[in-house]
Amino acid sequence: MAYKITDKCVQCGACKEVCPVEAISEGADQYEIDPDKCIDCGACAGECAVEAIEPA
Repeated sequence: MAYKITDKCVQCGACKEVCPVEAISEGADQYEIDPDKCIDCGACAGECAVEAIEPA
């Protein structure tokens, strides 16, 4: 199960920096996770200060 970034995202980029498979990219309004690349490690969710990342 991949993770997803909700509209709570403040575009700080912390999640992108810790993703080991580079599945996170900057979208128009918030960062986005590519579900095909996501390995469900949860590193991004652990790093998110505003709790904007949750299991999909």
